[in-house]
Amino acid sequence: MPLQLVFYAIFFCFTSLVFCHEQATIKESTLPINGIPSSTRAYWMRQANLALGEPCPYAAFGTVIVNHTGNSELGELVCAGANSISSTGNPTLHGEIAAMNNCTSILTDPSGPYKLSPSEALAAFANLTLYTNAESCPMCASAIRWAGFREYIYGTSIDALIAKGWSQIRISSVEVFRQSLDLPSSSTLIPGVLTNETDPYFFWQNDPAYPCPRGCSRVEGSCQANSDGK
Repeated sequence: MPLQLVFYAIFFCFTSLVFCHEQATIKESTLPINGIPSSTRAYWMRQANLALGEPCPYAAFGTVIVNHTGNSELGELVCAGANSISSTGNPTLHGEIAAMNNCTSILTDPSGPYKLSPSEALAAFANLTLYTNAESCPMCASAIRWAGFREYIYGTSIDALIAKGWSQIRISSVEVFRQSLDLPSSSTLIPGVLTNETDPYFFWQNDPAYPCPRGCSRVEGSCQANSDGK
């Protein structure tokens, strides 16, 4: 399986009275979900990795927010974000929250490309897709549901992070979505996209035998960016 583009699509329907849950296994990389091919999903997951800004940060959680409802076949990047807890001292600035904050600033900037009012910016999230290279914690998954994103796609799972020694609140995105049926919006959750490329960003920190991500080498037990960038 060259790019490990086999993933599971979990579709959620929410109304005030009904919670619909249908799971389908997508086996062919050419099969689209919501009209978007998996090659496009892979492209944007790689952009979520690139949102980190460096090849091997310790907390390598990156996010991009994309508009797939416009005229562009690939989609339009609206904003990006990376885990900024250490650089800001704000414990809530996971990659997803940082990206959402950036989106709000961009969408409402009177000098920017969108120039939306606050109410228009809130409504715009229903047309946007969030890609993050690891499954969102329950705080971020809840924020995704409150925002009303059209789609939420992640790479490495919480279970995989826990297996590699990461401390996590053990509530899956599926469970957060399942418990959000009272919300008026609907969302599509697509897990496990491009994990062969997202996993290496998270598996080296607590496993000295695990290879560093591309562009990095072990230095005194930690992965650090190569000086030549290769």
